[in-house]
Amino acid sequence: MTSVSISELKANPAGAISASLDFPLPIKNRNKTQAYIIGKELFEKMVAFIEDYIDRKAVEEADYKKGTSLDNLMKELGLE
Repeated sequence: MTSVSISELKANPAGAISASLDFPLPIKNRNKTQAYIIGKELFEKMVAFIEDYIDRKAVEEADYKKGTSLDNLMKELGLE
């Protein structure tokens, strides 16, 4: 199954979900893609990739010269 119509999705949602486990499955309405179904594992990998990317960017852009000592940070947070 390379794509599925909305009617086919309504008729057999389990089949569409099964077909989306390895690759995104386009959902079409009048031969135009309206949405995609992706499997759980692929979704989780995408989320992890995005989170890692955001974290990497934050580390790259951090200005460590503006840092503060651990003692000052603990005082600011009230953790003395």
